Amino acid sequence: MKYKTLNALAPQMRSVLRMVSAAVFFAHGSQKIIGFPASDRAFPEIFSRFWFAGVLELIGGALLFVGLFSRPVAFVLSGLMAFAYWMAHAPRHWVPALNGGDAAILFCFIFLYLVFAGPGPWSLDARAGRDR
Repeated sequence: MKYKTLNALAPQMRSVLRMVSAAVFFAHGSQKIIGFPASDRAFPEIFSRFWFAGVLELIGGALLFVGLFSRPVAFVLSGLMAFAYWMAHAPRHWVPALNGGDAAILFCFIFLYLVFAGPGPWSLDARAGRDR
């Protein structure tokens, strides 16, 4: 396959990256807020940091999945993941693979990329003409 062909599919793959990342992120929120899939960390105390994180993961993940308000949502979620890494993971150990923060780092930078690159053509933002 030639690079020209791969480059032509880059916008669609950006949409796929957004949707897959959002679906995984949404699952983290649903695990915290509604207890699915089952977890010992489900149903945190309302208005706690963990609860706010779960709500942002749930709502932000859903909005990002469909590509609605993608850039501002991705900005907020990127900040959430940076905050989560430095508050919850970094104090445990300085190596991300040992402190459990590798996913937080990846989410942070995927979402930051989407702030600048946009949601891709398969999004409600693109359909509404808000992201050109």
